[in-house]
Amino acid sequence: MKKRIYQFIFCRMMDWKIIGQIDPHIKKCILIVIPHTSWHDFYIGLLARGIIGLDIHWVGKKEMFRFPFGYYFRWMGGVPLDRKGKLNAVDSIAAIFNIREVFRLGISPEGTRKKVTELRTGFYYIALKSQVPIIPVAFDYKKKEVRFAASYYPSGNYQADLLEILPFFENAVGKKPVYSFKV
Repeated sequence: MKKRIYQFIFCRMMDWKIIGQIDPHIKKCILIVIPHTSWHDFYIGLLARGIIGLDIHWVGKKEMFRFPFGYYFRWMGGVPLDRKGKLNAVDSIAAIFNIREVFRLGISPEGTRKKVTELRTGFYYIALKSQVPIIPVAFDYKKKEVRFAASYYPSGNYQADLLEILPFFENAVGKKPVYSFKV
């Protein structure tokens, strides 16, 4: 029932569509969402996730998950990031992958909603360390599409792998086109 409501809002009212899919057999992965230019990306992602029907998670500082909002954030797919023991973010998130049976992490490698010329590398090294695939996801406001690419396993050569991954995002236009990441 919820899926039909999401589809009605996303496809009928907003006139968006989903192109491609996530293989439901992939229980652990990193979904990199580009471009990320507006807070509107949040509800676009929630609606797309509801239509797909798969758990997709995000991480936030553990302090965010305290009362009174902790329950809501967890319900929305949030996972608290505890960096005790002086672990860096890559190691902390890789530890989450190790203890969970299902963990599909949605992340924006731009790291901000403003214009950037280079992506942050954390997504790549988390995938490499956790031995999980990267799934590129484009939010294209010009075509009103959320597009999913095939999964890609990192080789350890960041620059070479980017040459394989980034062409998928070519011509994807964010809500604020001037902030869209240029491939």
